[in-house]
Formats: sequence, structure tokens, C-alpha cells
Amino acid sequence: MAISFKKSYKFAVKSASYITLFSVACLAILKEFYPYITWEVIAFYCAPLFLFSFFVLQYRVERFIYRRVKKIYDDVSLLESSTFRNKPITTDMATLTMEVQKFARDKKIEIETLKIREEYRREFLGNVSHELKTPLFTVQGYLLTLLDGAMNDKSLRKKYLQRAEKGVERLIYIVQDLDMITKMEVGDLNLTFSVFNIIEVVQNVFDLLEMKADKKGIMLMFDQKYIKPVMVYADREKIQQVITNLVVNSIKYGKENGTTEVAVEDLVNNKIIVRVKDNGDGIEAKHIPRLFERFYRVDKSGARSEGGSGLGLAIVKHIIEAHEEKIYVESKPGQGSEFSFTLEKTK
Repeated sequence: MAISFKKSYKFAVKSASYITLFSVACLAILKEFYPYITWEVIAFYCAPLFLFSFFVLQYRVERFIYRRVKKIYDDVSLLESSTFRNKPITTDMATLTMEVQKFARDKKIEIETLKIREEYRREFLGNVSHELKTPLFTVQGYLLTLLDGAMNDKSLRKKYLQRAEKGVERLIYIVQDLDMITKMEVGDLNLTFSVFNIIEVVQNVFDLLEMKADKKGIMLMFDQKYIKPVMVYADREKIQQVITNLVVNSIKYGKENGTTEVAVEDLVNNKIIVRVKDNGDGIEAKHIPRLFERFYRVDKSGARSEGGSGLGLAIVKHIIEAHEEKIYVESKPGQGSEFSFTLEKTK
């Protein structure tokens, strides 16, 4: 490490001045006893004495402080603080104090972040365990029932095997979503950009989910009739997955005989915004910051009875952020929810 001595010599100047004044006083007293000591001699020695005292004090004090300050830097280096370790060692107490305080604040923030991550990890593992446990126990229950004798009943055998198959399908669905979101979080999401009509993609999603919506009497609709295509530049497959997840959520949490409305609006700077709105029960404000967490559910019991992996919104967020776009949520209890995201518009 380089040494950066303090450039302010206030301490050394004051101390050297005191020594010089004391020496002048002593010589003035001696002048009374030794006539050859004149004021000219005293004045001649004042400047060299002051300079000698100044440089000796400055050097010795700085070296004294440096040895002790260096130990602080060495101790901090053991904590692997690269920003602190790479700086030159300064003997300026004010600068050193600020650097140590900044180091302490950074470490406090780092510790708090680690605590939050640890809490999130525990919650995540608990959610994964719960999500996997439900279909596993379902499959196990039906298979054990068949092994206990129900296999001899042909109608029961088929019914139980079909239910066990649904449990396996949900397990596969959860594992596939976990695999996908893991790849997204490590940056292994490969996007294939192309120009396509976003209205056509939304209509495809409506066609795919029409039967699911009909079961709850929910109408899938646009906010208006789009005569002209709205062309965007993005990964068509991934954006279709985003819209599918948002529409599925609107059906899942929407009121029976309600509506799911999709709007596509122009924004500034060659951007559009896609809005997916339902007229369901809405979401309380305290839940909104955590909506995009993995396995986070607003209504724990009701949501699980509806099925799904609990990863839909987390996947949506990662896909939109991979496009370097933004996603927004607006919701009020009793007034429904609106999820919206931006995309790059092209001609």
C-alpha cells in the first residue's frame, strides 16, 4: 500500500513555534549572563530551529501515527473489503475516520442484506416443500389405495390412475417452471428477437384459454377493436408466455361471470404498454411489493386450490426485465387488478 501523509502541517507548525519561542526565551535569559549572546545571534538561530523542529515533528508524528493506522488497514483487509484495501494508507485522521465509518455502514448494509436473503431462502424452501408435497401426497394416496385392493375394481382403477396422473402433471409443471426461472436468474435466458403483431399474440392467448375462462363465465376481450396491427420488436414466444401467465392469473383470481380486458396503448419514445385488467377482488397494498416473488400467494388456501406452480408472476418479471422493459401493478381491494408491461414498438 502507498503511504499518503497528511498535507496539513498545523500540528507540526504549532509545536515548532512553541519550541522556537521557548528556545528564544531561554536564550534571552542566558543573554543576561553571557554578553556574547546578542539579539542578532538569537534571530539567526530562530529560523533554522523552527524549520528543524517542524520537519522532525512532522516526520516522527506521521510515522508514529502511520504504524498504528496501518494496523487498522491490515485488520480491515482481513475482512476482504476490496474498496478499503485498495486505497492508499492515509494518516489524515478526518479522512481515516470517514473511511472507517463508510466501511462500517457498508458492512452493516451487507449484513442486513444477508439476513433478508437468509429469511427469503428459508421461506422459499418452505414454499417449494409445500408446493411439491401436495401433488406428491395426492399421487401417493391414490397409488396406495390401488395397491390396497382398489386395483381389482376396473372403474375405480381408471379413475384413481387419472387423478394420480394429474398430480404427476402438476409436479412436472412445477419442476419445469423452477428450471426455467433458475435459468433466468443466472442469465441463461436466450431471447430470439423478431418483429410481430402483439394483437395477434393476444388473440392466440384468448383462443387457448377460452375454455378455461368459460368454466367461470369470464369473458376475454380487448378494450377496443384493433383494425391495424401493432408491431413490436421482442421475443414472440416469451411475450406470449407473459400474456398467457397474466391472463391465467386474471381468470384464476377473477370473479365468476366477470371480464378480463387487454388494452394496447402507445407511449412516448417508440414504446407501447400492454395492460391486462380484471374485475376480481383486487390485492391489498401490503402484498403488491411481493407479488413477483417465487411461490408468493396473496390468498394461500384459495390460490393453491386453483393449482399452478406459484411461479407465473416471477417468470413474467424475469422475461420483461430480460427485454430491458418495465412491468407495473395497480390494484385496489374490491376493484380488480391491472398488470401492465412495456415493449419496443416498431413499424
